Amino acid sequence: MTDTVPRVTPAPPDTTGLEPELQEAVTALYTDGVVGKKGAFSTEWADQLREDIEVAFAEALSRPGGAVGRGTKRYYVEMHPEQMRGWVELVDHPWVRGVCEAVLGPDYQIVELGFDVPGPGAKDQPWHRDFPMPDETKETGRLTSLAFNLTAVDTDEDMGPFEIAPGTQWDLPEGFEHEMFPEKELYPRFLERAVRKYPQRGDISARSALTLHRGTENTSQKSRPVLVLGVDAPGAGNAEHHDMAVTREFYDSLPERITQHLVCPVVDELTPITQKHTIEGLMMGDA
Repeated sequence: MTDTVPRVTPAPPDTTGLEPELQEAVTALYTDGVVGKKGAFSTEWADQLREDIEVAFAEALSRPGGAVGRGTKRYYVEMHPEQMRGWVELVDHPWVRGVCEAVLGPDYQIVELGFDVPGPGAKDQPWHRDFPMPDETKETGRLTSLAFNLTAVDTDEDMGPFEIAPGTQWDLPEGFEHEMFPEKELYPRFLERAVRKYPQRGDISARSALTLHRGTENTSQKSRPVLVLGVDAPGAGNAEHHDMAVTREFYDSLPERITQHLVCPVVDELTPITQKHTIEGLMMGDA
């Protein structure tokens, strides 16, 4: 597989002393750009997640700005932790905490909670990143954020599975529109590498959102809701693109090992979120 695209040289963190599963996760994130853990949660937990997503999705669609388009029949909705009954179990899961600490450092920050819903009729998205490559990554070869994904349904081939091009998190964005959307001449390179993912309820994955990816065409009659948990290294700056908040009562109920990673406002009452994490190239259409 020839590769002449200019790339950043990765500089993975030292994993000495970590348990083998976490060492493997760091290696995977710095090579492929994605790693998964099967059966991290029960199917019952995932079914509860779907119920909470369906409630939040219906509420978001009922008001202006509650959901943002990510292409034909695709939506993204940001939500508050208290809208998800299993949020504490998610952020306190040993694998989630371990991967965050190993990749982002002990002072990692939880900055985003949301979900994508590719519905029946969703088309292929253009290959993209979720945001431009940070200067720190360009200069140091270090990843400064992670996106954790959890499916709320068992994924089949006809449901428009997520597709990712391993290793492309290090591609310099030369010729990328908005530094996020590569020109179509590069698509054969991504298709040569492309891997489709078929997670089942209870599975979790972590990825660099810089790794080129897309949702594919959903020819089924089912939606494929997927939860997104966004986590930053200190100073990465993604929190400013999100409006996650928690109430004082909820905050006070959390253990310190969780609150030390929360950088969102603590409020008396939650306000419905008006979406601002838009990705212009996805709102404008499909591939």
